[in-house]
Amino acid sequence: MNEVTIPKELPSFVDRPAGARNQPDPDSVSFGSMLARSLDDVNQLHAAGETAVQDLAAGTQKDIHQTMIALEKADVAFQLLMQVRNKIISAYETIMRMSA
Repeated sequence: MNEVTIPKELPSFVDRPAGARNQPDPDSVSFGSMLARSLDDVNQLHAAGETAVQDLAAGTQKDIHQTMIALEKADVAFQLLMQVRNKIISAYETIMRMSA
């Protein structure tokens, strides 16, 4: 099961030369691929939660705590994804109002 992680250190743009700011970093990941990977991670957490519920209902797993933990991980990841989506939509709407 993969967990959604946030990098501890963000890249610094202050130390770069002025001309290098416009060039993409070869080690950087595009926003689209990062978003797609996050969607996959949330989907995997959701599937793990569903599997845990099915295992509990079938009797193959007797620990309800692990089932609840899997469900809460999926719920928190989904809530985070929805907040990111809301921020993206808000930013898009703001940009569209600026050009008018």
